Amino acid sequence: MSRIVLISLGFLFVALGGAGLVLPVMPTTPFLLVAAACFARSSPRFHGWLLNLRLFGPLIKNWQETRSLPRKTKLLAIATIVVVGGSSILFFIEIFFLKLVVVAILLFHVIFIASIKTTELVKLEKDGAS
Repeated sequence: MSRIVLISLGFLFVALGGAGLVLPVMPTTPFLLVAAACFARSSPRFHGWLLNLRLFGPLIKNWQETRSLPRKTKLLAIATIVVVGGSSILFFIEIFFLKLVVVAILLFHVIFIASIKTTELVKLEKDGAS
């Protein structure tokens, strides 16, 4: 029974990650990482399928191996937060207090992403240690 639930959740998270590709307010990567975890515990076939997706497979494999993100991915995520979030603040939010709340939320996300290890640095450290 739990296998069916995990597979169903995996596909739900893949769908949510897919929605994140086209909706600027939805993240993609976290949903796909959760889907990968669900599939890893329930279906080697679906886990392999997800890891072999051309667009997301390398990012998911990299996260599973090093718990890091490539510099380009981090910069793209931060730039997206700044552009989309900044546009929302400038054009759609009129109440000053709400603008401050949104700035705080966006700043938290930028700091969180910036604090994740960078893959290129992890590989340099690994090469230097061997």
